[in-house]
Amino acid sequence: MHQVPTSVSKRLDIVELPHAIASTSFADDVATGLASRPKRLPSKYFYDDLGSALFDAITKLPEYYLTLAETEILRDWGWEIVRVLDEPVEFLELGSGSAAKTRILIEEALRVQSTLRYNPIEISLDALRSSSESLVDSYSGLRVRGFHGDYFTVLASDALKFKQRVLAMLMGSNIGNYQPKEAKALLSLIARVLRPGDGLLLGTDLKKDRATLELAYNDPTGVTSAFDKNLLARINRELGGSFDLRKFEHVARYDEERGAVDSFLRSTIEQNVEIESMRSIIHLKKGESIHTESSFKFDEAGIAELAEAAGFCHKRMWLDRGRRFGVSLLVRNG
Repeated sequence: MHQVPTSVSKRLDIVELPHAIASTSFADDVATGLASRPKRLPSKYFYDDLGSALFDAITKLPEYYLTLAETEILRDWGWEIVRVLDEPVEFLELGSGSAAKTRILIEEALRVQSTLRYNPIEISLDALRSSSESLVDSYSGLRVRGFHGDYFTVLASDALKFKQRVLAMLMGSNIGNYQPKEAKALLSLIARVLRPGDGLLLGTDLKKDRATLELAYNDPTGVTSAFDKNLLARINRELGGSFDLRKFEHVARYDEERGAVDSFLRSTIEQNVEIESMRSIIHLKKGESIHTESSFKFDEAGIAELAEAAGFCHKRMWLDRGRRFGVSLLVRNG
């Protein structure tokens, strides 16, 4: 664990934590996933530089309503959200990114308290440094202590130290990217670093009709398709793969029983793909799919059940005007 140099020193610290020793590499995960039945690739590898740019474009699509709906909630209800714990707070955010939406809550908090400490956790050091420097430059009452690392590593360390009531944030329906057991484990880990009475804002996409959900993950302009196929392109770039992206189609399908939109890359022909660094040839039948992501959707009862299992109480939920998305307040049990 060490400090990262920044261009602003007095109100900004960035702490870099090492990745877990047991963590696997991109090559390891690709080899394991493509050897499994059915084939799969971990969604965490979507976000290289190109993938991050494509996802940023996705958030601006009218079909991908999630970002717009969550921003609407924060603009409409941010004044109430920052006051709901009824005392001065500091923020902890998992997956801060550019912190564009977080600015809404920062501004509201600084209306009711003269200073605010913000503790973002971000896997991208460049994004963390850039957003943190911009924030302290914008708000004179703000102090930022950022943490570079994955959620589990930072939360399991002893790096997080809080002085005031904490309002933690896991936004963007980020929790929906985890399988149910993994989601419970992450919320349980968050609960362990919080104190009784601390809060967690949880952004969740809500269950709705199949057409709306599938369109959000397979837009007609093809941006989500390009985002999905970039996983294969990344294998080509970094591992010497020979995937021909033209021979795959992006598929998004809503499974109502599981409450999840599953994304796949389906081979349009029978083909063999060589991956040079792995010294292997991957065979795909015509119509065979590679699973790339599951995005779970929720209802209020499901959120309350997940919260309770992780050591929280579901206190309330704010909805966008179209009732498509929810931001819930979970409070750490005593």
